Amino acid sequence: MRISVELTLTPLKDDFEPPIINFIKKLRASGLTVLENPLSTQVYGDYDEVMNLLKTEIKEAFDNLDHVVLQMKVVKSDRSTYEPHF
Repeated sequence: MRISVELTLTPLKDDFEPPIINFIKKLRASGLTVLENPLSTQVYGDYDEVMNLLKTEIKEAFDNLDHVVLQMKVVKSDRSTYEPHF
């Protein structure tokens, strides 16, 4: 089954950019389709591959940060080629 996941990692500290950049770089290195915009990162692929990656990388991000929020949306389909029709 293919899924699309939207993630927003928000470290609750002044120097918030390095942990976000590190998180995104690790997602990119996975070989899965990863797209970013200024507000979130999207990961597309097989359910088991995406969830295994996220399990590992979210845990590492949480282990390395004292206070952090992660928002996640999961859609059952690969929306990586979506283009608006308006």
